[in-house]
This record gives sequence, C-alpha cells and structure tokens, in this order.
Amino acid sequence: MAEVRPFAAVRYDPSRVGDLGAVIAPPYDVISPAEQEALYARSPWNVVRLILGREPDRAAEARRTLEAWMASGVLRRDPGPALYRYTQTFTAPGGVRRCRDGVLCRLRLEPFSSGVVRPHERTLAGPKADRLAVLRATGAHLSPIFGLYARPGERVAQVLGAAALGAPDVAITDDAGHEHRLWRVTDAAAVARFAAALADETVIIADGHHRYETALAYRDEQRGAGASAYVLAFLANMEEDGLVILPTHRLVRGPLGLDAAALEAALRRIGRVEPLVAGAPRPAGAIDVVLRDRRLRVYPGPAARAALAPLPPAVRALDVAVLHGAILGPLLGVGVDALAFTHDDAEAVAAVETGRAAAAFLLNPPSLAAVRAVCLAGELMPEKSTYFYPKLASGLVFDLVGPPWIC
Repeated sequence: MAEVRPFAAVRYDPSRVGDLGAVIAPPYDVISPAEQEALYARSPWNVVRLILGREPDRAAEARRTLEAWMASGVLRRDPGPALYRYTQTFTAPGGVRRCRDGVLCRLRLEPFSSGVVRPHERTLAGPKADRLAVLRATGAHLSPIFGLYARPGERVAQVLGAAALGAPDVAITDDAGHEHRLWRVTDAAAVARFAAALADETVIIADGHHRYETALAYRDEQRGAGASAYVLAFLANMEEDGLVILPTHRLVRGPLGLDAAALEAALRRIGRVEPLVAGAPRPAGAIDVVLRDRRLRVYPGPAARAALAPLPPAVRALDVAVLHGAILGPLLGVGVDALAFTHDDAEAVAAVETGRAAAAFLLNPPSLAAVRAVCLAGELMPEKSTYFYPKLASGLVFDLVGPPWIC
C-alpha cells in the first residue's frame, strides 16, 4: 500500500526574501549553465544555490548555505504537519491553457520490487551519485519527485475539500507565464481522506527517478529511521486533465559511422522512407531523421519490429524503443552515452544545421496510457523517454529528514 503523510515543511519567509518568484527554480537536471548563472543573479537566496551550486564541492556548499539560511530565518519551518495542495496553470504547446493539480506530501519509500512505487524509465549512475552527495550533506529533500496514481472521476480538490479552497498561501507567476499556487492543508479529516484514497494505489514515478533511488540509498544508510523512510513527493491523479508529456528527441553528438546515403539505404530495409516535408505533422509511429544533407520520415515496418522481438509487448509498442532497438543500436552502434536530448523540434533541427549534432531523430511523445502499461508490466523505458511538462518548481517546500535536523 502507498503510505502518505503530512509534514512540517521548511519554506522561504517572504518578509526576508521578498518576491517568492525570484527564489524558485526548475529541477536541477534541466538547468543549463546559462540558466544557472541567471538564477544566481536573480536573488542571493535562489534555490539554485542548494540544488545546483557552482562550487567545486557542491554538497558541502549546499549544507553551509542551508544551515545559514535556517539560522538567519530566510527559511523557516511551518508550525505543524500539513499536506500542501500545489497547482500549476500553464499554456501547453498548441496554446491550450491547462491546470495540473496535486499534493505535496511525504511518501513512504518502497523498493521497486514491492510494486507499490514503480519506475517507468532507466536511470544513470552519475546523477544518482551527485544527488546522494547533496542529500547526505544537507539531510534534506530539496525538490519533490513527481508521482502519478489512478482514481477515475476523483479530483484532488474534492478529496481535500474546503481545507484546500480559498486564497492560496503562495501565488507566483514565473517567467514562462506559469502560475504556481500553494495551499497549506492542516484539517485532520482532509489529510485522512487523502491518505485513505492513496492507500490501495500504485504510484508511478513520472519524474525524479534519480532522486527516488537516491532517497532509497539514503534511507538504508540511516537505517530507515523516522523521516528518512520517506521522500518528498508531488502526487497527482493521472485521470485528471492537465498532464502533458512532451517528446524527447535524440541528438547524435559524434560521427555516425555511416554516410547519409548508406544510412538512408539501411532505413529503407527496415521500413518505408519518405522525404520530410517541413511543418508536416508527425503521424503516429513515424520517426523523423534530420541529417546535414537530407531530411527523412521513417515508418518502421515488420523488419524493425522483428528487431524488438525479445522485448515485452508493452515496450515493443514504444516509438523510442523502436528507435533505440532497430536504428540507433543496430545501424549506428550508438548508445545513450553518445546522445544529447531536446524537446523542441526546431532546436533539434538547428543542432544539425550548426554542426552541434551529426543527426537528429525526432519522435512523438508516448501516451500516458503507454507509460502506465510499461510500469504495470514491471518493465522500463529507455533513459529520457518522457518529459512531463511543465516541471515542478523547486523552492516552494523543503523537507528536512536527516542529520543534523533530525536526531
């Protein structure tokens, strides 16, 4: 069973830091070097100093910064445990205005083998080592993971009731025009209703796989004591509107190993290939290939599917699995370490045109149903298969779970 609990969050004191919009940031793993510098310049208290510091010993500096901010009152702990309703209102690609609604809480850490919490994609060793160092040093969950559950016809606001209505405690509009609103919910009945609603649910990790696995390792180091047995989580009902997945295109950084003509000939052996018409919508199942001297649209056929025969059915159905299992690996000998990623078609094309990439492979995003099918089958997608949009803000709440905060 999924166990959720309220907690006494640590939050910025607006009377000390001023505009809360100046201190939030995206998660560490989507902050570019230029964005890191801009966030440093925005406020001396921007959360980037905790989650992605510039110092060589990032973990030690994060600890010093957190301790200083706690001591000076820049950060303060809320007076008692609460759930935190968090909504993001945003404009999705295509111009549609949407709202994603969920709850920030403590989620009990479970090994993936239990089936209570399930991942949907593979992780990389480097980011986990970096996050574990920061967690060890600070004893704090500085950014929430993003989890999904499935309860048709049930909205978060309905479960929490009047306790999560009225004026929000925090209301911020960021530079992208996304609205972030936070309500502190202390009503015992509302907390109990939410906990009961989640008790029989499977939680699928939408974002934050590296942080979840890091939290598991930290829990084991702390012998599962007290708050270290939980991870800070944002939980949303996948049956509500407002969940958007963007595509994650692949950029091959190094030489291809095949010239363009040879690659096109190889692609024709595994499917139908057409010239790519600029601006034409990408049909379901198609993969667009951008090379320096040609642009192609590939419709993988039976030969491509045959290359995926050893994979489980839920994984074989994924465009990203076809790309890795029938094209990148077999034809080009390219693994994930040789790739860069972008979610923007124009950026992918520009990377090839400017020579920053030898080729770009553009995909449609997986559906939410496909993500869920892979998880419930106990399988994993390739790394960087999904991008849930927009990212959660870091800096709205922190959870202090280990030494020196918890004795």
